[in-house]
Amino acid sequence: MDLLPNVWAEHYWLPPGVTWEDMDQLAQSERPLPQDLLVALPLALAFVGLRYMFERFCAPPIGRCLGVRNRLQVTAAPSPKLESFYTQQSMRPTQSDIIYLMSLCGKSQRQIETWFRLRRHQDKPCQTKKFGEATWRFFFYLTAFVGGLACLIDTPWFWDLRECWRQYPVQPMQSRHYWYYMLELGFYGSLLLRISVDIKRKDFKEQVIHHLATVFLLSFSYCANYIRIGTLVMLLHDSADILLESAKMFNYGSGWRKVCDVLFVVFASVFFLTRLMIFPSKIIHTTLVLSMETFQPFAGYYFFNILLMVLQGLHVFWAALILRMVQKFLTGTMEKDERSDEDSELEEDKGEEVQGDYCPTGSKDTQNYKLPTLSNNCVLNNFTNHRASVADRMRKAQ
Repeated sequence: MDLLPNVWAEHYWLPPGVTWEDMDQLAQSERPLPQDLLVALPLALAFVGLRYMFERFCAPPIGRCLGVRNRLQVTAAPSPKLESFYTQQSMRPTQSDIIYLMSLCGKSQRQIETWFRLRRHQDKPCQTKKFGEATWRFFFYLTAFVGGLACLIDTPWFWDLRECWRQYPVQPMQSRHYWYYMLELGFYGSLLLRISVDIKRKDFKEQVIHHLATVFLLSFSYCANYIRIGTLVMLLHDSADILLESAKMFNYGSGWRKVCDVLFVVFASVFFLTRLMIFPSKIIHTTLVLSMETFQPFAGYYFFNILLMVLQGLHVFWAALILRMVQKFLTGTMEKDERSDEDSELEEDKGEEVQGDYCPTGSKDTQNYKLPTLSNNCVLNNFTNHRASVADRMRKAQ
């Protein structure tokens, strides 16, 4: 006796009273099949290769036009023993580790702490890398939004959400919607493939959850023929992501403070409108309530709505971060991006920052921060004994 449940049992994927034979009414090209999802695997690999070429050859010229430059960093003095400890054990030594390293290297506690702080700064991603990542996502989201809008603007369910459930699940799938699905699924698959090498930010865990939920949502909605509502979800999300990535691009450039401010305000407005108003009141409402006018609940109905709830929970989390940024923006105290411009594993104490990723919405004094002048003076020669002098010069530069 087979103890394992049948994964493709009808009660998992189809409403009560509907069988797989009913789906045979659709032509082969109009019916979504699980094996179609295999197309997303080579597409994900193709996106990885295309992104590499884009960030190598296309993003640098765009960055130069926007004035993107890497900040001058103070490098840690070569120390094989400290480097070995840093790479093999920990980049943040405890007090007992510092005592051990003092006896091992013959250095003072302050010298060791300074070396590890500078070494952590060396591992921070440069501005050009951040800009390349933001530019790649901007162009994809822009292309996906324009393409998605073009293939949905003339569909009845774009204007009337009840059309998403008319004759469900026996709904023909058009080829344009098939490729819209596969390209989005391949893109998010490529993000998961590169998750270990991309810049890790404060919301790294939430990003992983978001990508996984998106992949599961797209895959399941395709197999269960939730394609109509799925296309609306993708289009809604891409609209705000375009503005987010464009704001990052101008943030990394120089002389674009006002442009970044405007884009940030527009992004925050679109985010709250689409993610906190339209998404729960229209998308989730139609999947929870309006769909029940056509069929009775089944396992796929609950699973699909749970995934939508997970996305909505992430929206609330990011909305809280945006509100903090809006508050600092209105008070003129925002110097750092609460989410996008801070590395999660390399975050430094505020009092020990030698350089930071400053947002253009900060004050003009912050914009004119003269790090190269400081680094060309006593820092390179004797950073440990001149920390007080460096601090004074930083205040004067500001």
